[in-house]
Amino acid sequence: MSDSVTIDPRTAPEACQTMADVRHGVDALDRALVVLLAERQRYMDAAARIKPDRSVVHDDARIEDVVSKVLAAAGPAGLSPAIAEPVWRTLIDRCIAHEFAAWDRTRA
Repeated sequence: MSDSVTIDPRTAPEACQTMADVRHGVDALDRALVVLLAERQRYMDAAARIKPDRSVVHDDARIEDVVSKVLAAAGPAGLSPAIAEPVWRTLIDRCIAHEFAAWDRTRA
């Protein structure tokens, strides 16, 4: 459980000269994303522990709020909304499923 993400040294995308450079950069970012997603999952565990009722695990208004915030951040970061929105909607869906399972597990 790391609170910080360390990204392996890599060549900036604009400076990549070979596919090995590209693959090294992608692999390093994937490892960093795993750490960040694991931390996000722990927040879902906390939500499951805190929420008093299973019926509040799925919250449509919160889903749209999260997606809206992601899309607002995507543009300035240079992330295509065509990538950001479906990735986050899938992430949210899977996190909700995880939270339901965690909620049930903590109440069993």
